[in-house]
Amino acid sequence: MSFTIKRALPTPEEICEQFPVPAELKALKEKRDKEICDVIAGKDERFLVVIGPCSADNEEAVCDYANRLARINDKVKDKLLLVPRVYTNKPRSNGDGYKGIVSQPDPEGVVDFLQGLIAMRQMHLRVMRESGFTSADEMLYPENWPYVSDILSYVAIGARSVEDQQHRLAASGFDVAAGMKNPTSGHLTVMLNSIHAAQSPHSFIFRGNEVQTTGNPYAHAILRGAVNKHGSSISNYHYEDLALLRELYEESGVANPACIIDANHNNSGKRHAEQPRIVKEVLHSRRVNPDIRALVKGVMVESYIKEGSQKIGEGIYGKSITDPCLGWADSEQLIYDIADLV
Repeated sequence: MSFTIKRALPTPEEICEQFPVPAELKALKEKRDKEICDVIAGKDERFLVVIGPCSADNEEAVCDYANRLARINDKVKDKLLLVPRVYTNKPRSNGDGYKGIVSQPDPEGVVDFLQGLIAMRQMHLRVMRESGFTSADEMLYPENWPYVSDILSYVAIGARSVEDQQHRLAASGFDVAAGMKNPTSGHLTVMLNSIHAAQSPHSFIFRGNEVQTTGNPYAHAILRGAVNKHGSSISNYHYEDLALLRELYEESGVANPACIIDANHNNSGKRHAEQPRIVKEVLHSRRVNPDIRALVKGVMVESYIKEGSQKIGEGIYGKSITDPCLGWADSEQLIYDIADLV
């Protein structure tokens, strides 16, 4: 029952110096950061679509997926702002299982955080270079932020992390949009408290330093469904849920009231094929109520090249090794449908 230090890892400065962002990609990130923040603030009318694999486990398949998104982007870019999911850390409900490429660069291999940090950074940079996109990732470990702060354009704080003080404080220092998911209990006030905290300035200890943040005005809500006391999924993407969230936002007084709908997880009961239906219901709610239209800025969709999921070791290219995902054909059609319906 003790900590054993196995080795010292390179600092974020050392990793970023070893794998730097080229000048032209710095300009791309700056542009993308602003576009996403403008959507959250209501300055850009486009609809955010954060889409991609449940977990980014394989660089070739992840970059293949991002390049497929890039090839259809010209057809939808006037209405949609596509953001690829490149999730490199995975929370596990009971602590077991694959925890992401940062932990295991080879899902069938041993834990290796040094190679994992390198693999994570190389994959994000390759996505930027080849697709022209910058990515979304989940901030599972707040102390990892300096390793990715110059390559990500969107950060999600997960349902099991959103009540954690360090996640809230770290999000207050992000210079990109941060989505705060509702907790697994579904308590919307907890989520709004997290948004308020992330939007406020703070002083705290971070990576051995005393730091000061200015607050992140682009922290916003992500509705991902909830779990009741019996372990059953409860959805929260319906018209009434969105109307309630809008009322709570008004009472909270936080800046830039905005919401992203996660179409999978407990909203779908992890039935991945339900995601297109859920997205279309959300779009219908936006069409019939201008206040909901102003509130709901986008959706999250779990999608990969092959539909469904597989066990680690099956070796099916482009198929999720964590939660099941939509396949590419259905994902492409969904993107076109969203562009037609927004």
